[in-house]
Parts: sequence; structure tokens; C-alpha cells
Amino acid sequence: MRFLSHSRTFALSHFRAGIAGALLAVALAACGPREGGGTPEGPQIRVTVPRGANLTAVADSLAAKGIVDSGEDFRKFARKQEADTRLKPGIYEFQRGTRWSAIVAKLVSGDVVKVRVVVPEGYRLRQIADRLATAAGIPADTIYRRLAVDSVAQRYAVPGPTLEGYLYPATYTFPLGTPLDSMVSQMVRAYKRQWTPEMRQRAQALGMDERQVVALASIVESEAKEWSERPTISAVYHNRLKKGMRLEADPTVQYALAERRARLLFRDIESVAENPYNTYRNKGLPPGPIGSPSKGAIEAALNPAPVDYLFFVARPNGTHVFTRSFAEHTAAVRAARREAREAAGAQPRAR
Repeated sequence: MRFLSHSRTFALSHFRAGIAGALLAVALAACGPREGGGTPEGPQIRVTVPRGANLTAVADSLAAKGIVDSGEDFRKFARKQEADTRLKPGIYEFQRGTRWSAIVAKLVSGDVVKVRVVVPEGYRLRQIADRLATAAGIPADTIYRRLAVDSVAQRYAVPGPTLEGYLYPATYTFPLGTPLDSMVSQMVRAYKRQWTPEMRQRAQALGMDERQVVALASIVESEAKEWSERPTISAVYHNRLKKGMRLEADPTVQYALAERRARLLFRDIESVAENPYNTYRNKGLPPGPIGSPSKGAIEAALNPAPVDYLFFVARPNGTHVFTRSFAEHTAAVRAARREAREAAGAQPRAR
């Protein structure tokens, strides 16, 4: 009898152990797969989540790039976090060894790689295209060709003739891979926000339409190195327009030449004599803007200073000398050139 009792005790203990093991297995199964990762290391690795991609595809992509050690386990973990229906498309960066909870948090919140695009005041469409190329993943020449056609102005509801002048100068942050149309739309909206009802009323009072105002503002922006001079520079051009004089604005000729030059020569002006943007040969404002003016330049174009100047010449320090007559202007030009020679002579020579 003692032998039978011992056998029953042995069997009972094994039975209890089996029950405990089964309960533990059920508990582990209920908890799902354990989280992987823990110590991020190495370079950032980019992973693209296409629009509409499911959790399995994303998990397989993470595993293929070594960011997680098991795509299947990560999928189960993410599903346990109820992330399978909340993934945001975009381009992400992860390090190998990143905790899975951190990966899931990024994918769910849409913490994608972003690109900062800075567009300075006065930038031309070609220059802006260069800045957008990295963010859009499109060659700059392709972007320029798309934005420099007449039909695109109507698409974005701006005066035209192209998008030149209507991509507002500011600092933008775009998710990497953002469609070009989305970026351009945001920049055009920023431009449109600068216009207030009062500004439009002022343009009407001056007898100018929006395109003319922006064209003049873009010239003022290009000429003014010292921002406080913008209203005075604007006044010079307004005064010349009223008298039927040609604007003779160097930046418009440089725009026609498709390049900026430190000093314009007579042959430069003649080489683009037939170009409608050459204000040395054509009266009135050019057909459209020559760059993207800031709100300050637009306001200066709308509110010229109450002065009767007709000429100005740049000094070496970037400020201008304003004059009323051609004789005064000629003397100011000679003085500016003399000042420039003296400044150059004062510079130490390179050895």
C-alpha cells in the first residue's frame, strides 16, 4: 500500500506541474510576442511605407533591412498594439536595435523624415527649383520646366504669366518625398495670405493690378540691400512710370540674361534688346515678376515714399544715393565709382 501511495503522489505532482505549464503557456500566448530591440546602433536606415501598405509588408521591409530580427514577431507585436490599421505612409528612418515600441510609435504618429527648404527674399524660380529638388526627389531642371509654363499660373490661380514671383519666400518643412504639387500649393497659399483687403484696395487706388504690383515689388526686392530703402526705391520707379520714362532697372536685364552679373555693360543690355523684360529698351513694367518678393517689398510697391527722386545709384556698402536730375545722377555715379576704387585699394592684396 505504501508503494501505491508513493506512485499516486508522484503522478499527482506531475499532473500539477503539467497544469502549471499549460497555464503559463496560455498566459504567454495571451501576452503576445516579447518586444525586441533595446539598444539602437549604427546609421539611420530609410524605410518607405507606401500609401495603403499593410502591416505584413511593413514588417517584412523592416526585417529585410535588419531593423527588426523577425518580421513575423514584429507583426504580431504591432498588431497587439492595434497598430495594423493606423500606419501612416511616408519615408522613415530607424536604427538597428531600436525598441519595437518606438518603431510602432513612429509609424503610427507619422514621424517621417522631413526636409527644410529655405527660400530667401527675391529668389527666382530657377533658384527655388534647386531648393525643392531634394525634397521632391525630382531634378531641378524638371521642376523648373513644370513651373515656368504659362498654363501653370491658371492652375494655381495666380496672375502669372508663370509661377515666377508667387512662391512666397519663407522657410518650409516638407516630409521627404512630398509631391511637388503639394509643396507648390503650400508656397502659393503662403503668398496669397500676404495680401490683405486693404492692400488690394490700395492697388486699385494706384490703378495697378496684382501682377503689376508683384512685378514692381520683385524689382524693388532685387535692388534694395538695405530694407529701409525699399519705399524710396519704389518711389523712383513710380515717378518714372508717371513721367513715361523707362524704368532702366538692372535686375530686369539680368533676368532677361538668365544670370546675375556684378556689373551690366552696354553690350549686355543690347544682347537682350528684344526681350520684353529689358526695361532699358521697353517702357513700363515687365510682363511679370522677376523673383519672389516679400510682403515688405509688396507693401513698398503699394506705398512709395513721398519723394520726387528719379534716379539712384548703388554705393559699395549696398546703400543708394538718390537724385532728382540726370546731372545729379551722373555726379553720383562718378562719386560711387570713386568710392568703389578707394574701397578696393584699401583691401589687403592676396599673397
